[in-house]
Amino acid sequence: MSHSIYIIEDDESIRELIKIALISFSYEVRAFENAEDALEAIRQQPPDIAIFDIMLPGMSGLEAVKLLRAAERTKKLHIVLLTAKSTEYDKVVGLDCGADDYITKPFGVMELGARIRSIFRRLGQDAGAPQMIYTRHLTLNTDTREVTQDGQRLDLTFKEYELLSILVRKADRIVSREELLNTVWGFDFLGESRTLDMHIRTLRQKLGDDAEHPRFIKTVRRVGYRFIDGDSRGERAGASGQEQSI
Repeated sequence: MSHSIYIIEDDESIRELIKIALISFSYEVRAFENAEDALEAIRQQPPDIAIFDIMLPGMSGLEAVKLLRAAERTKKLHIVLLTAKSTEYDKVVGLDCGADDYITKPFGVMELGARIRSIFRRLGQDAGAPQMIYTRHLTLNTDTREVTQDGQRLDLTFKEYELLSILVRKADRIVSREELLNTVWGFDFLGESRTLDMHIRTLRQKLGDDAEHPRFIKTVRRVGYRFIDGDSRGERAGASGQEQSI
């Protein structure tokens, strides 16, 4: 069965270009010129991925993403923001509102295709994985992709969850920047390593972590990152069955 993708873009030429490109990649595609029509269609039949331009007539893409994240049926919908705004602040705002990825204009069709393939690859990574992962302060549900910290639920984006999950699972060692980029964004990722830094920064903010005196994510200069959860040794307690403890 083909994956479905909705495109929400008010520029007709860009909208048609993306639509034709994604159809050529064998995806089922629907295109909308405003957020209101797209939201109605998503409520009736959610796609696998929605690609929102930020600057739309009427409701903005950011407003639409917030509404989708607030609704039970669409809170886990995979969302990509497509926009001409390229500053780090704009990217952080987009990710914090709930987007899973961020592509700036101008962009290449091959880059867009690579980002989409990367998302679909990650969707199947947790098959057969433990249902719950526990650390001293965090609980990760690998089925629902929910994370709680000392009993309080954290609102993480798709990529923030992926980064945290990888670091937690590999708490017995340093995870290199290259491994994180390859695993979370895919081997064909064409962006800059600053993308990783930005996501680590927002993840730390949501964890209430401090880069200078970390409780959860320790930076190993020029190498990568390590999950410590208040214990620099990253000690792990064994588990079996459906539960994995760290």
